[in-house]
Amino acid sequence: MSQTAPKTTFMSLALAEARLAAGRGEVPVGAILVDGDTGAVLARAGNEVEGRADPSAHAEMLVIRDAAARAGAPRLPHADLYVTLEPCPMCATAISFARLRRVYFGAYDPKGGGVEHGPRVFQQPTCHHAPEIYGGVQETDAAALLRDFFIARRGAAGD
Repeated sequence: MSQTAPKTTFMSLALAEARLAAGRGEVPVGAILVDGDTGAVLARAGNEVEGRADPSAHAEMLVIRDAAARAGAPRLPHADLYVTLEPCPMCATAISFARLRRVYFGAYDPKGGGVEHGPRVFQQPTCHHAPEIYGGVQETDAAALLRDFFIARRGAAGD
């Protein structure tokens, strides 16, 4: 993708990863990590918490781990993250430690978010690095995907 690709293009890729995650029975959250200078996709993932039996296998964690391993570096200061849901506190802390440049997220998460809600990790005096944050990117699509997933699960549980 070119560096002029609109943020909705990358969020659409993240939404595709979220749909794949839902197909695997995972909470439908997807993430894309992009080189902010070139527009190259560095990593992509959907949640794999259930499949890996790993509570830390959130989409954001997976793309950060993958891109850092490929780069051979723990910090990715030129990387931009596109994720379909506001990052939780664990993921927000990893984003800070990885020194990501920007975070674009879709749906807000008043219950479990760690960026605009909850502990607001990047606003704490103990936070070493705060990326630029852009919330609400394709929010309607991201929220609908999550809502439909949980409605379907509740329906299946009642069968």
